[in-house]
Amino acid sequence: MSGVPAHPGMRWEYGEAYSRHFGLIQSGEQSKLRQSRVAILGMGGVGGLHLEVLVRLGVGSFIIADPDVFELPNLNRQYGARLSTLGLAKVEVMAEIARDINPEVELRVLKGPVGPENAEDFLEGADLFLDGVDFYAIATRRLAFRLAAAKGIYGVTAAPAGFGTAWIVFAPGGMSFDEYFDLHDGMDGAAMAAAMAVGLAPKALQAPYMRLEDLDLKARTAPCSGLACHLACGVTAAEVLKILLGRGPVWTAPYYQQFDPYVGRYVRRKLRWGNRHPWQRIKRWLLARHFRRAGLDSHA
Repeated sequence: MSGVPAHPGMRWEYGEAYSRHFGLIQSGEQSKLRQSRVAILGMGGVGGLHLEVLVRLGVGSFIIADPDVFELPNLNRQYGARLSTLGLAKVEVMAEIARDINPEVELRVLKGPVGPENAEDFLEGADLFLDGVDFYAIATRRLAFRLAAAKGIYGVTAAPAGFGTAWIVFAPGGMSFDEYFDLHDGMDGAAMAAAMAVGLAPKALQAPYMRLEDLDLKARTAPCSGLACHLACGVTAAEVLKILLGRGPVWTAPYYQQFDPYVGRYVRRKLRWGNRHPWQRIKRWLLARHFRRAGLDSHA
């Protein structure tokens, strides 16, 4: 992939490439998307799809980061995972895909982990932050959302939940990521993972068909499908459009949303007090106990 049209007579022109949006996205709005910069942390199952879809929407600039390479178990869901890309860096593969869609796209690529030493640089100049990191990378997620709020930009987390998706939007000045999930330093890995799982999908629409006993918690894996990743990406892209273009309403934390086409249900609820709600505390305690018994280690 070279980012150059394969047919020698073809030419690249931004307006023509995105002209089929008109009627949904107007000319001035398309220009605004072209001038926007989105930071995406993680280029795997959800993060890679975020990049692909937002490039196709016409967002003109991105900051992307991921320390990993594509592996065989990624083939069931990750956009950049092909037999030809196994062993290659996810950020490099996805950057090439983005340039092959829009050769003018601006990309700042971080081939490595994001931590306290470089998180400020990662979010520098971003208009919006999208969370695409592994479920268990909670410390990295907390840091990124905290800095996004400090910079006055929205952050969105969307996760596969069974054969559906659950998502939450965090507004600058609103309920923070740590407040909503009730996360704090000193919690062990089981407690944090339980808080994330229960807080993302309080209604747990996927519960009737998901088997917790099949999770390999020692290996820190979780069941995930490609269709759920695509759904997570789709709902996130809709939130991105509303935020960047000033369209409303945007339902922010303590509101959460979940859609599961497998059971045919959509839920949007306000979770008063977030994960500190009494029912949430009970669910968190039960799930954390299960996680510990199943061998989830103590590292957050």
